[in-house]
Amino acid sequence: MTLEEIRQEIDRIDRELLPLFVRRMDCAKQVAAVKQEQKLPVFNGGREQEILDRIVRQAGEYGGEARLLYSGMMDLSRAVQYNLLGGGGELRETIRKAGAAPEKAEKIACLGENGSFSHEALSLLYPKAAPQFYQGFGGIFSAVASGDADLGILPVENSSAGSVSEVYDLILKYRFYIVNAATLHVHHCLAAAKKVDVRTIGTVYSHPQALSQCSEYITRNDLRPLPCSNTATAAQMVAQRQEAGIAAICSEHAANEYRLHILERDIQNSSNNCTRFIVISRSLFIPDRARKISLCFSLLHKTGTLYSVLARFAALGLNLTKIESRPIQDKNFEYDFYLDFTGNVREDATLNLICSLHDELPRFSFLGNYTENE
Repeated sequence: MTLEEIRQEIDRIDRELLPLFVRRMDCAKQVAAVKQEQKLPVFNGGREQEILDRIVRQAGEYGGEARLLYSGMMDLSRAVQYNLLGGGGELRETIRKAGAAPEKAEKIACLGENGSFSHEALSLLYPKAAPQFYQGFGGIFSAVASGDADLGILPVENSSAGSVSEVYDLILKYRFYIVNAATLHVHHCLAAAKKVDVRTIGTVYSHPQALSQCSEYITRNDLRPLPCSNTATAAQMVAQRQEAGIAAICSEHAANEYRLHILERDIQNSSNNCTRFIVISRSLFIPDRARKISLCFSLLHKTGTLYSVLARFAALGLNLTKIESRPIQDKNFEYDFYLDFTGNVREDATLNLICSLHDELPRFSFLGNYTENE
């Protein structure tokens, strides 16, 4: 057969397949009606596994490909059923009741001291709020949990150094809502208590993320990096000690705040160095123009489960912007997944997908739908 003849045969097969697919989706609607009447769950893992095992055997050399095809169809069938039955009742109600903005955003827990990058991000998002400074990420989550702070702001990701793993671990532990976010362009400078030649500096202090973001400068100048709880604390310590040979890697704002001399500016590895900050809350708020959604969940130990979940986002044309896996404490090689994607839960298809995942996946949490200042 020629290529054109083969393509004509494929077109003919596709014309035969499409009506069968439509009939299969119509059957899914009928299944939904029966399950609603008999109060049965949408997801029946045992039934689906039996079908997949049979299909793999029957497909012979194309068993793996057939598994993917039928897994996708079953995912779509469940989506049809969830759309009709409206799963995730409790989550739907929580989302429905969510206000557009926090009633109180007066006390916000923040990392570091005056002049820290977290403080700068806080000032960008909540210029009238009073910052409450903490020396560790855990303190911020504890303050929000106890009600000592209305909100908390935290860095989660840097364009050069990657994810802040400790923050993701705490997100997955506390399951607070994310209600706002901002991306801050980060410019690091080398600052010392006295105006000296850069070549006299032997040791630099800063947060581990900042040290990582300036690693090329540190190596090039043969500097000894020592970690601090945050960049502003490093600047404050250098100012207090007044020692020769030490400097801080910090923001220009922090250097000015603690009256340090800026020896060099823009020493970060990348000129496009950005850090993403999130705002956490005990209560859910969803702005009208929210376009970023965050979820977390774990998965059953079965072949293709992650692919199956991600394919459902692709089927709706939803763009995934972040996926992070973190080990579950006290579990051997089991993981929670953190997921960011663009969308709004006021859209029916997106809400139905989230509610279906809520009903199906272990350890599922809807973490928020929010705007992001970039």
